[in-house]
Amino acid sequence: MSYGVDARELYEALAWYDGVEPYEKILVPWLYRVQDGYRAWLATAAEDGSWWTEKEAEPDGQELVWELYALHGVSDQLLLTFQPRSDEPGSPDPRPLLSEREYLEVFTVLGMTPFEDGDAFDPFDPFLREIVEVEQADDPYTPIEITEVFWPGLMLGQLLFNRAGVRIRASVEQAQRGVADRSPLYWTFRRRHRPAVDLSQGWGGNSQWRTDFRLDYRSPAGDRLNVAGDRPIDGSADLHPDHPKISAPRRGSCRLATGASCCATAASCARPRPRTHWPDRPAGSGI
Repeated sequence: MSYGVDARELYEALAWYDGVEPYEKILVPWLYRVQDGYRAWLATAAEDGSWWTEKEAEPDGQELVWELYALHGVSDQLLLTFQPRSDEPGSPDPRPLLSEREYLEVFTVLGMTPFEDGDAFDPFDPFLREIVEVEQADDPYTPIEITEVFWPGLMLGQLLFNRAGVRIRASVEQAQRGVADRSPLYWTFRRRHRPAVDLSQGWGGNSQWRTDFRLDYRSPAGDRLNVAGDRPIDGSADLHPDHPKISAPRRGSCRLATGASCCATAASCARPRPRTHWPDRPAGSGI
């Protein structure tokens, strides 16, 4: 089904653009072409259910999972401008440059809701917050404290689309500088300041756009993580926690670390909230 626009088209336009007005020249024209049908299609994913299993139907659930992945790639590209510089070779260029207001307008037009400003300094919640920088506290008992928000988070109804990027202050026992903020970030397409790893890597230019978007939901009943996954979340109990088969992202992985197994299978991954403590181990790191 055609809705007049698609996220891959937008991503590629941004990637090729070398000017200084991406919002006016690329994003606004694309948004003008967005039809109500496209927004309604995205809204299909706003509530936890079995919509992703509806294949070869109208609308097609698998196509929507792929579209959400491409749209998340657009977000990752736009967020580079809000991220710290990196001296590592091959670090992504921060272009396209745009303001936070412009970034939010792109996604609110599509039906998403930014996290409330008042939520920014609530106790740290790894479901909603991505650690961008760690300020190490001397006191070993210092809990995690959010000191700055680099970029806002976004929800599509109950679906987590993008976590907010934050700077934290914490003891080394809670979050270790250089690990919590610089180790590989899984289920993520691109970051300027740290390695990013997702399931599209290693595929060709067309095949990479047939990557599933990870579906994490928060509702009054609790959190359900990677609901479309089809493998045991914690892998094999016979493997070391740092084994590549555990650390690397998989369809059934629950890389939102909670310090304990959050469930037995991805299809029924649920946990109560709130969970405000930091995990015991940084292995693999979904932080």
